[in-house]
This record gives sequence, structure tokens and C-alpha cells, in this order.
Amino acid sequence: MAKLDTRVRGIAARAGGWSARHRWAAVGIWVLFVVLAMGLGSAAGRVDVKDSDQLKGETHTAAKIIEDAGIEEPASETVLVQAKDKGLKATDAEFRQAVEAVVKAVEGTGKVTDVTSPYDTQTISKDGRSALVQFDMRGDSDTAGDRVEPVLKAVEGVQKDHASVRIEEIGGASMMKTFSDAFGDDFQKAEYSAVPVALGILLIAFGALVAALLPVLLAITAIMATMGLMGVVSHVMPMSDTANSVMLLVGLAVGVDYCLFYLRREREERAAGRDGQTALRIAAATSGRAIVVSGVTVCVAMAGMLFTGLAEFEAMGLASLVVVAVAMVGSVTVLPALLSLLGERVEKGKIPFLHPDSRLRRNRKRGDSGSRFWSAVLKGVLAKPVVSVVVAAGALLAIAAPALGMKTQQLTLDQEFGDSLPIVQTYNRLNEAFPGGSDPAEVVVKAKDINAPEVKSALADFRERAISSGASRGPVEIKLHDAQNLAYVYVPLVGGSDLDKAGESLDKLRDEVRPATLGKVDGVEAPITGQVAGSKDFNDQLAGAVVPVFAFVVVFAFALMLLSFRSLTIALTSIVLNLLSVGAAYGILVGVFQHGWGASLVGAEGVGAIITWLPLFLFVILFGLSMDYHVFVVSRIREARLRGRTTKDAITHGVVTTAGVVTSAAVIMVAVFAIFGTLSMQSMKQMGVGLAAAVLIDATIIRGVLLPAVMALLGERNWYLPKWLNRLPDLTHDESPEALAPTTRDDEGEPVKV
Repeated sequence: MAKLDTRVRGIAARAGGWSARHRWAAVGIWVLFVVLAMGLGSAAGRVDVKDSDQLKGETHTAAKIIEDAGIEEPASETVLVQAKDKGLKATDAEFRQAVEAVVKAVEGTGKVTDVTSPYDTQTISKDGRSALVQFDMRGDSDTAGDRVEPVLKAVEGVQKDHASVRIEEIGGASMMKTFSDAFGDDFQKAEYSAVPVALGILLIAFGALVAALLPVLLAITAIMATMGLMGVVSHVMPMSDTANSVMLLVGLAVGVDYCLFYLRREREERAAGRDGQTALRIAAATSGRAIVVSGVTVCVAMAGMLFTGLAEFEAMGLASLVVVAVAMVGSVTVLPALLSLLGERVEKGKIPFLHPDSRLRRNRKRGDSGSRFWSAVLKGVLAKPVVSVVVAAGALLAIAAPALGMKTQQLTLDQEFGDSLPIVQTYNRLNEAFPGGSDPAEVVVKAKDINAPEVKSALADFRERAISSGASRGPVEIKLHDAQNLAYVYVPLVGGSDLDKAGESLDKLRDEVRPATLGKVDGVEAPITGQVAGSKDFNDQLAGAVVPVFAFVVVFAFALMLLSFRSLTIALTSIVLNLLSVGAAYGILVGVFQHGWGASLVGAEGVGAIITWLPLFLFVILFGLSMDYHVFVVSRIREARLRGRTTKDAITHGVVTTAGVVTSAAVIMVAVFAIFGTLSMQSMKQMGVGLAAAVLIDATIIRGVLLPAVMALLGERNWYLPKWLNRLPDLTHDESPEALAPTTRDDEGEPVKV
């Protein structure tokens, strides 16, 4: 192993030392920073991602045309009137009466406009048993869900008077209200329950109320400061509610983890007989340095999202990056200041049997020096490292195998929410009677003069060819906006809720129908948007982003590990092990949500696919978070090696002494992520299950079995660095010789020279 310069150096050691000496100043600066960030964010307000910026391609072009024209599309609603008896048809008097009653009822609310009868628009199904009454909600479409209730009640009233037909409403506003009523509190409950869950686990881990509160308080203040900062940053790069939720999730996880690492090391040094100042100095030089390395690595991973070109991903990446950076800075500055201020009072509120003093006494009676469980596991792993690698790696590869057949798509309404809601059943009935009618393709036609004869002729040809080509069964609706020289053409796609078949219909419209009609008129733009088109454009852009994001994250993570440990071997094994844990998480996701293995345990029956954005999102998040444990454990192994232990002894010492903190950190992460796995939306459920499974695998099989087994096999080659790489910057440990010197005590508690 290369001889290292052991002078005190590095940001973590210097920051911790300064904060411990200037306690009140450090705490004051942190409080001022949080207050200022929140104040600036509140004053600036948050700018959210606009529809026109969400995607590139035709979806973006269409949204931009609509935005430039100043047209605000209203929330459209549809009432499905369907005969319950096969003998009843839309042409029958009884059916007509029901339709007329619906038209009269919705108009009578005063909340709607442009009500159309199916007998005028020909929105009657092929079998003649179903018809659609269509209208728009008055006012802003974003808030239409708040105003739709009187309309829904009016439709319900008509249903009571016409028992022979089924009368159901569906549309943007009604879905907005239904989901808000059913799931609106889901996110809030998850966010609120995450904090007490983390606090409860920390109470068990630390056995003292004050010590448990510190990580939670620091994580919360880091999140609050980030929310303020993102309000300011959003004026340059717009944010979103999704980015906010992801930021809270990541901020709580890493904020608590970083404090946990620092606190446990400081406690360990005090338990070894060192005074508070020395314990803090060692914690700053060791755990503080591991936090900085881990934090920078996580930030680099999160930055990978900025290369997707997708506004939502960019918002999530930037928000996560900032909260990790803020939590990292807080952990190596204000935390040592608070520990210095509190001193022994950090142990206030001791919980009997859980506090380390109680555990220490029990361990001394048994002669234990660390985790008994992991000591036993390591004994077997290090005795037969080849078998351990083969079995553990083989098991993870087997778990990852289903990922090879992963199917990704934007989830349809019934996939996202199941059939638990009546509106989902309405959605299915509407798609069955009018394939694609619930989510039609929308052609935004822009011309110099939308009423020019050649444009009108092209619109008529497009309508005819859309049906004759087999892309649609109709009816194709055209809505003109004369003042803006725009036309909207709504085309129900054959395939309906089957996105694969609907995608084929979309391709026909884009590649065959449009060029032969609207494409022949000079000066006409006709981008095609809608849910199916948006899904396709999103998939295409995401597919193009996979390689650059993957390369960026892996290359920079490798470089950071190489510089931080000055070992080519450590850098390579870190990347391979992290990829293995991500692959296993993918395999679990596919097995549960796509193939349905054990799906009933998490309420995921019948989904059949993974939501499009999740694989890349999980890769970035997991690759970053996995480094938390890896850096912490490997740093401890390397530290023991620097003290003169053999590599095998150093592995045992590093894994056993970090087992408690890694287990506690992993349990917190798994618990927080699992909360999101209980949400009703399948996309959030998939995210929660994927993150929880990956962290659990990472903290157990990877760090407890594979890492020590691989390092044991490599021996001294763990510290290999080619001579030509010696010129690289040295970002290794910050410890001083005093910090590394072990303190051994006799039975009377007096120091013994080693």
C-alpha cells in the first residue's frame, strides 16, 4: 500500500475544527442561511415547468404554437350515455330523451359551454348502443376540478330518472376532482409520516432523544433552505411539484444518513475514552471526510438528470443535487458546532436498554466489540470468499435477470389506479365503445389563413384519410380558432388504451396521412400531440438520453472514487457493485409489477409494465445513494489498514464497526421509501418499492457479503494504483497521526501505550 502524507488536510477536517471552536458563529450562520433562503424563495415565488417546455419534438412544437397564440384550452368533459339492454339503441325515443335530459341538465348548471349533442356530432358507437354528449368547462382548465361538482351532480340526477341507460361523466375536470378526493392526501400523508418514522428508528439507534432529534432537525432545515433556494433558481430553471416531492425524499434520506455517520463516530470515540474535543476532531477527519466524498458523488449522480433534456427530470435532478449539497455542508459545519455546544447533554433523554451504555455493558459481559450478527456472517464470508462471491453474485444476477425483458410505457388510467374507482370503469367502457375517444390525438394546424380554400380542403382530406387509412374509426372533430388562424383536429386512435396499437395509429397519422394532406399546403404547420403522442415523444427522448446519462454518472463516480481512495481497484469494484445492486432492483420491479410475482403483497396486480421514467430515475438516485454506504465502509477499512492491520483484519474491523450505523441508515431509507410504496398511484408505488429493495440489497448482500469477499480475494491489490496515475490529485483521508493512533485501556480504565 502506498505511503500517504498524514497531515491534517481537507475541507471536512478544517470545517469541523473551525465549527467546534466557533460554535455560536457556526450555528448562527446556519440559521441565518436557512432564514434568508426561505425568505428569498418566498419573495421570488416558484416558477413551474410550462407544458411547452415539458418535452421536445412535435409535442413541444404544438404546445409552443398554442402558447404563442394565447389560447388556453378549456377542460373538456364527456358524458357517456350507454344502453344497459342490448335491444335499446341510440335512435330509440327512450335513449333520445336521456340524451336531451343530459344536455339540458349540464347547460342548466351555468358552469359549461359548447355543449354538443351526439346527434349533431355523430358521436354514436358502431353498435348504436352508446353516445357521447361533449362540452367544455368555463374558466381556467387548471382549476376546473374545483368547479365541476355541480355538473357531476346534475348528471347523477339524470341517471336517477333514466334507469334503462348508463349515464357517466369523464374528462379532465372530473378526473382531476376524483383523483384529488381519492389520492390528494396521499403525498402529504407520506411526507408527514416520513419524519416520525425516521425519528422512531433514530431513537432505537441512539437510545437518546436529543441525539435522535439532531439528524432529523438538520435534515428538515436543509430541506427548508433548499425549498427557498429552488424558488429563486426556478426563475432560471423551472421547478415542479414532482421535483419538490423527490427533493424531500432524497433530502430526508441523505440528511439523516450523514448526521448518523458523524454522530456515531463521535460517540464511538468518546466511548473509547477520548475527550469531547478529540472525539469531534477524529469524527470530522474520518466520517466528515466520508460525508464529503459521498455527498459530492451523490451530487454528480443527480447532475446526470440534467443531460436528459426533459424539463421534469432536469427539475428533479437540480432540486436533489441542491438538497444533498446543503445537507452535506450542514453535516460538516453546524453539526460539529452543535455537538460541541451540547457536550454530554447530547445523551439527554436516555431510553433504557436501547442506549449504548446499556449495550456496551452487555457486550463487555459477552466480550463483544461489535455486531455479533455481522461478525458471524463475516467469519463465514472471509473463510470462503470464493464461495461467497459466487453465491451472492449469482443470487443478485438471478434477481436481475427479469430486467432483460423490461417493458416501459406511460401507464394508462386503469394501470395507474386499477379498477377501484368508478371513473376508471367509465374510462374502460368509453374506450371499448369509442376506441381512442378518451385520449384522442390532437393535431394543431397553424396557417396564414385558416379559412383559405386550400387549407379547408386539406383539413377535410385529413379527416377522411385518418379514417380510411385505418388510423381512426372516427368521429374526427375539427375546431376552428379563426382569430388566431389555428385549427384543432381531434382524432380518436385505433388501439385506444392499448398504447402499442395506438402508437401504430399515431405513426400512420404522422407518416402517411399528414404528408398526403396538410403537408402539401405551403406555410401550414401541423404537429400532432395528445397523450399517446406525448408518451411516444417522451420515450424517444428518454431513449436518446440513456447513454449520455449513464456514461456521465459512471465515469464521474469512477473518477471521484479513484481520487478519494487513490486505488484503481477500489474505484472499479465500487462501480461494478453499484451496477449489480441497481440491476437487482430492476429485476424486482419487473418481477413484481410486470410479471405480477407477489404483486398482491404491494397492491400492484395487473399493471403489466414499468412507467417510462422510472429506470433512468432509479439508476441515477440509487447510484448516488449507494455511495453513502460504500464510501463509509471502505473509508473505515482503509483507515484500519493505515493503522497497520492486515487487509483481512481491516475488512473485519471496517464492516463490523460500521454495521450498526449502516443498518440504522438503511432501515431509515427503506422505511421512508416503503411509505411511498404504499401510495395508491402505481408509478409512486413502483418508485417506492424499487428504492426500498435496492437500498436493502445494497446494505446487506453488497456491503455485508460481496464487498468484504471481493476485498478479501484481492488482498493487497485493493490498494493498487499504477505509477502513471500517481500525479492525480490526492483526496485521500484527512486524518492526522494522532487521530489514527489507537487508544487501549487496561481493566482500570487507564491508557496503555501501544
